[in-house]
Amino acid sequence: MNVMTPQMDMKNTSRPLRLGFLGTGWIGRHRMKAILDTGLATAAAIADPSPEMAAAALQLAPEARYIEDVDRLIEEDLDGIVIATPSAAHAEQSIMALKKGKAVFCQKPLGRSAEEVRAVVEAARTADRLLGVDLSYRHTAAVRAIRQLIDTNALGSVFAVDLTFHNAYGPDKPWFYDRTLSGGGCVIDLGVHMVDLALWSLGFPKVAAVSSHLMKDGQPLAPEDVEDFAVATLTLETGAVLRLACSWKLQAGCDAVIGASFYGREGGAGFRNVDGSFYDFTSERYAGTNVETLTRAPDDWGGRAAADWVRRLSQGDRFDPAAEQFIVVADVLDRIYAGR
Repeated sequence: MNVMTPQMDMKNTSRPLRLGFLGTGWIGRHRMKAILDTGLATAAAIADPSPEMAAAALQLAPEARYIEDVDRLIEEDLDGIVIATPSAAHAEQSIMALKKGKAVFCQKPLGRSAEEVRAVVEAARTADRLLGVDLSYRHTAAVRAIRQLIDTNALGSVFAVDLTFHNAYGPDKPWFYDRTLSGGGCVIDLGVHMVDLALWSLGFPKVAAVSSHLMKDGQPLAPEDVEDFAVATLTLETGAVLRLACSWKLQAGCDAVIGASFYGREGGAGFRNVDGSFYDFTSERYAGTNVETLTRAPDDWGGRAAADWVRRLSQGDRFDPAAEQFIVVADVLDRIYAGR
């Protein structure tokens, strides 16, 4: 007899999805709240090696079971797993969950290399399960407004994009500074967002060439270190040029400098953070010396990628070939690290 799994019959039931939350630090709890606020899912189980983090998560979802062993959570009867653990575990844990027939929503980076990301995407394809990654800047109102201009050819052919993400602070966890655990420094931590939103906005044209310069403490990067400053140039098959600059602990005069400017033959558009904020953005359209405001803060965008994933999961969505975009972005990051 063919036994139906929770995901197999979700189109035929109105019950909330049963989700497991693997890693419940600040960002894990934030995404948990965004998912639970949709009303489409319950937190059936949580796992975190820190009792303090687990206790904070249980305040959001007191009905959830606490499972100390993270591997055991994947064995639970769940529709999906939300992963917010250190980067080194992302690919392995995602593949484990997918092989158990569970959909996955994972923090970025999905893997420390394109090889790891490709393995996760193939596992999702084989299992026919929905795979989401928290590339959250795609979901800001500011970036969406620019994407609409590009889609409607309002800017004409885009030939140049400037991308910036400077963080006046650095990560506070030691594993970020260990290349074997993190996969890299500010490029894989911050640059991943900018590369993704640029290629997503442009419809994922092929990247023909990459050049880069990586530094630590103002000096060329040693092989064993992770970069805290990076600049890279991406030349697309369309002839367009993307310039990326990102950093940790830059003397920037404010908390953060975040933005992307798109220049086309018929006009330009850009988004930028407001007053050094990590969360508040405005977007604008440019015509010569004229500026038109498209969107303003506030915009509660942080949990939209997670909420979108759970909505799609609740509708019965399975593997989406658009997940191959995750491989494209990871490959670009690999090429930035290789300098080619």
